[in-house]
Amino acid sequence: MPATGVPQYRRLVAGGMPAAAAPAMLPEAADDRGPACPLSGGGPSRRPAADQDRAPAAAHDTVTVALRHGLEAVDILRLRRACGAVLQSRNGATVSFLVPAGTSATWHLPGSSCAAGSPLPPATDPRWVMPPAGADCTARPTDAWVLRSALCEAACTLAAGGFGQF
Repeated sequence: MPATGVPQYRRLVAGGMPAAAAPAMLPEAADDRGPACPLSGGGPSRRPAADQDRAPAAAHDTVTVALRHGLEAVDILRLRRACGAVLQSRNGATVSFLVPAGTSATWHLPGSSCAAGSPLPPATDPRWVMPPAGADCTARPTDAWVLRSALCEAACTLAAGGFGQF
């Protein structure tokens, strides 16, 4: 039974197909030797040795916002039980929300930018605000429309609190 308050959507993989409909098309689907999570420590890895320190690859885009705005949105999303993986930048000035692939083509929200996904750091990296979770340490994306709503609400909250216009 799905948790209440969590947005239900079908994540798409490359080619616009639902992830459940195209497991054979995914690069890691050819090998079924067990979980490949750096946190689990169990089972042999399915990834090449050169990529052992990376989290499992997933098709995603990233929405980047200023730190204070992003952390306020994380709080809102956590209260709604709808927050996916969130990563802080190396210099600490911004946070990036993982969203489903293809979001960058339609994302237009002032104060934020959306770009096609990039390799993710390992799940043990301290920059994760909301780290990948689950048995296979999958970086779950946040639903794009729910994120948009949370970012707008966060901007209103910050502006009302006297932290400027976002």
